[in-house]
Amino acid sequence: MGLVDFFSGFGMSAPVAIVSFLFILTIIVFIHELGHFLVARWCGVSVKVFSVGFGPELFGFDDRHGTRWKLSAIPLGGYVKFLGDENEAGGTDRTAIQQMSEEERARTFANQGVGARAAIVAAGPIANFLLAIVIFTAIFSLYGRQVTEARVDAVLADSAAEAAGFQQGDLIVSIDGAEIDSFSELQRIVTVNADNPLKFVVERDGQRIDLTATPERQVVEDRFGNVQRVGRLGISRSTTAENVRTERFSPPQAAVLAVEETWFVVEQTISAVAGMISGRESADQLGGPIKIAQMSGQIATLGIVPLLNFLALISISIGLINLFPIPILDGGHLLFFAVEAARGRPLSERAQEIGFRIGLVAVIMLMIFATWNDIT
Repeated sequence: MGLVDFFSGFGMSAPVAIVSFLFILTIIVFIHELGHFLVARWCGVSVKVFSVGFGPELFGFDDRHGTRWKLSAIPLGGYVKFLGDENEAGGTDRTAIQQMSEEERARTFANQGVGARAAIVAAGPIANFLLAIVIFTAIFSLYGRQVTEARVDAVLADSAAEAAGFQQGDLIVSIDGAEIDSFSELQRIVTVNADNPLKFVVERDGQRIDLTATPERQVVEDRFGNVQRVGRLGISRSTTAENVRTERFSPPQAAVLAVEETWFVVEQTISAVAGMISGRESADQLGGPIKIAQMSGQIATLGIVPLLNFLALISISIGLINLFPIPILDGGHLLFFAVEAARGRPLSERAQEIGFRIGLVAVIMLMIFATWNDIT
């Protein structure tokens, strides 16, 4: 099956999916590498190359500080190469550094203190989180948020909700002690808690009642044909006029809400990954580049706001994944720096090289597995 046939099977053209995917990935990679770049410059490190993409250069230019800014042919990532780096993947070129003047050595990444190096490395993922916060803030400021009360309109027969004692007209006030302000908040908690008992407080006829329900794990299909395994309670929302409202936010309020939204996505992503590692969640939910391209094309058909929202979600995911303590990822570098700070000296070059090789193999295997999931 070719890419055109693959994407056509989901009701979209390959060009729409590919252009949407490149739009999202280019912005995320640029912002991630810009985080590394800005903090490096702030720390006095000389940046030789800023690349979006890998492989042969398509086009680029040199700035007045001697940095080569370029767009490369393989759009699956990017890199910032500092003075004294051995190659695009990092590593220290000891021979080259030894031949430098004292002034040049002071501007290499390797000659910075462990705190400065950690700040430069952490700046990439942090920039991804900040991008998401900026996007969410803009959306909440400009468009507000439509809220439907968490009021039960109907209870499905033989569902978890019916077994727990939910009734039509119940207003769900809290779940496991957390206040619920909307039906969407209810959904987001329920969908990621399949097979986990949840304690609900509902308001019924002016009284508050405690109920315990365990969302059932079900296979659901969205409008584009994507299949997911999620938790379902078995209730529908009330969409009458008195139960639906549009909330407007000032920029400061939107910013606070954006931070909360970003943190929520981080928590749910960590929970999903932990579930896959423990075996509680199926690893076939993991998607790779093809899945992201497919979803980018689908969401692009819904408009710019859903696409920007998806961009924010992917940015958070990439920032978080980069913080995993796997050598070759930013989190692996931060782990080495933490060990260096604790020991008072860095790990041997041999130990770091072995770690990076193991990390490279792990990342490649993960990419292959995710891509296989996409195809199958």
